[in-house]
Amino acid sequence: MRQEHRRRIIRELCSANSSLNFTEKSITYDQIPNKDLNHLIVDDHHGVIYCFVPKVACTNWKRVMFVLSQNLKAPDGAPYLDPLDIPPELSHNTTLHLTFNKLWRHFGRYSRPLMDHKLKNYTKFLFVRDPFVRLISAFRNKFAFPNDEFYRQFGSVMLQRYANISKPPNSSHEAFAAGIRLSFTHFIKYLLDPQTEEEKPFNEHWQQMYRLCHPCQIEYDFIGKLETLDEDAEHLLKILGLDNYIHFPPGVQKKEEGHRALEQHQEKSEEFST
Repeated sequence: MRQEHRRRIIRELCSANSSLNFTEKSITYDQIPNKDLNHLIVDDHHGVIYCFVPKVACTNWKRVMFVLSQNLKAPDGAPYLDPLDIPPELSHNTTLHLTFNKLWRHFGRYSRPLMDHKLKNYTKFLFVRDPFVRLISAFRNKFAFPNDEFYRQFGSVMLQRYANISKPPNSSHEAFAAGIRLSFTHFIKYLLDPQTEEEKPFNEHWQQMYRLCHPCQIEYDFIGKLETLDEDAEHLLKILGLDNYIHFPPGVQKKEEGHRALEQHQEKSEEFST
């Protein structure tokens, strides 16, 4: 019943009669650029396709997909059998996963029929979460602590445009040492600013979930939610007949209380904006 309810909501929101309008809703699957299919990870051994959404337990699901597909070998040369044995940095290495975009690079014009076959015959799943809480999680992970990569690409731009700092420090560590920090308000202004996407696409950590996984074009068999992660993960593995073979890593994924997190960041935003 829960899965049918979730699938029905997607169908209703993707229908032409829905009041929710967005450009991606009206395109067909064949019109999706191959590069935008890079979040669809394939396990040919068990006939499973997982679309990963950053900040939605994707580290552990990527680990699970490695164990299932046996595409990643441990230092001793044997496939990993326990998801928790896989280092997080390896789980996020996109070159190690078999994705739809990689199928296109390998098979060229023959890749689309191959993708169609897999979409029709494999079990397709994704996990989602409250979009606003996901943004809070992305902000905390990338900007609440020094992170030079994200500071140089995004943080310094936000400080210039929305904090009236014409010459931000060169690194996040210098900015933190000087007491200069982004607020959650700056981050939201950046996301809502039309100039942002005119310059380059959203980073995957805050890109909209429908742009990552294309639920209006791909009919997912299972939709999990971070808010019911443990229960949904157990249910999915039973559906796949894999519950005796593998278990979703317990007690690793941080569960956030949405309202509490929002209140904390609102307080910090007010503090940093003053």
